Amino acid sequence: MSPEPIRRALRRLGAVVPALALLVLAGCGSADKPAGDAAQGQAQGAFPVTVEHKYGTTEIKAEPKKVVTLGLSDQDAVLALGIKPVGVVDWFKERPYGKWPWAKDKWGSTQPEIVGERDEYNMEKIAGLRPDLIIAQYSGMKKEQYDTLSKIAPVVAQPKDHDDYAAPWQVMTKQIGQALGRESEAEKLISDIDARFKEVRDSHPEFARQTLAVADSFEPGKYSAFTKTDPKAIFFSELGFTLDPEIDKLAKPGWNVAELSAEKLDVLDVDRLVWVTSSTEANDRIKAEPLYQKLRVAQEKRDLFVPYENPDIGAAFSFNTVLSIPYAIDQILPLLTAK
Repeated sequence: MSPEPIRRALRRLGAVVPALALLVLAGCGSADKPAGDAAQGQAQGAFPVTVEHKYGTTEIKAEPKKVVTLGLSDQDAVLALGIKPVGVVDWFKERPYGKWPWAKDKWGSTQPEIVGERDEYNMEKIAGLRPDLIIAQYSGMKKEQYDTLSKIAPVVAQPKDHDDYAAPWQVMTKQIGQALGRESEAEKLISDIDARFKEVRDSHPEFARQTLAVADSFEPGKYSAFTKTDPKAIFFSELGFTLDPEIDKLAKPGWNVAELSAEKLDVLDVDRLVWVTSSTEANDRIKAEPLYQKLRVAQEKRDLFVPYENPDIGAAFSFNTVLSIPYAIDQILPLLTAK
C-alpha cells in the first residue's frame, strides 16, 4: 500500500540486519528493570492473554514491563494506558518524545530509543532493549519482519481483517489494551472519545449535511486526497461530515490517497475542503493554481488550510489516537465554525 505523503516524503532507509546470536540472547528474556518509568501501576487484566492479529495469535504470559512500539502512532495508546515505551519509531523526524502537546506530559523526561523509521526497523537496537512485548498496530510490518521480531519477544502485529494503516483507532486501541492486560481501561478511553465526537455531532448537526475532503500537496501540479481509511478522513467523518466517495474510487487499490493532477482538482469541489499542509508557501502555491481558483469551494472560501505543525493541528488528526483526538477537536472546531 502507499503511505500518506508526509510519511512517504520523510521515509529513510537504513535498518540494520541483526546478528542471530543477539536475537537468540534477547529472546531468552531478562530480569532487568524497565528503563526510566517504562511501567507504571499494575495491569488490570489476568495473564496470560492471547491476542489475534494479521499473522496469527500471540500469547503474552506475564504483564509487560518493557514495551517497544513499531506502529507510527502506537506509542500514544500505550502511554494513555500508563506505560512508557522503551523503544519507538520516528515519523516526522522530530523524535516523538516530548514533542507533541497531547503526549508531552505522558512522556515527562523519559526519552525512548528510536528503533526505526516507518516500516524499517533496527533489529539490533530492538533486541538490545530486551523488550517483553513488541506492538505494531499502525504499521506495514511484513511477515518476515514479524518472524524475526518474534525471536526477540512476543509481537502483536496489525489487526486482522484490515489493510495496513487502515484499522480504525478504536480497533488498534482495544488490541493494545488486550496485549497490556488493560482492556477495561482501553474500553474506557474509547468510550470517552466516542462520547466527545458525539457531543460535537449533536452540537453541529449541520456537519452531517456537508460533504468534506481532506487534501495535501507536496509539489507543484501534484495533489493528494485522502480516502475513507486514512486517519485524517476518519477524524472528520467522526465529527459528523460526509466523506466524498469519489476520492475512494480514484485511489489505487490499497492506497490511502488518490493522487490528482491539477486537471482533476474538480474532485475537491465539495462543501468543505481541508488542506493539511507543511508551509505557507504550499498554501500560496495551491491558492495560485488557476484551475483551483475556478472551484466554487475556493471562490466561496469554504476551504480551510491547516498546518501539520506549529500549531500541531494536522499532526494531531494524522495520529488520530486516544491522546491526540481531544487536542485535535479543541484546535479544529473553532476553525470549522468560524464565520
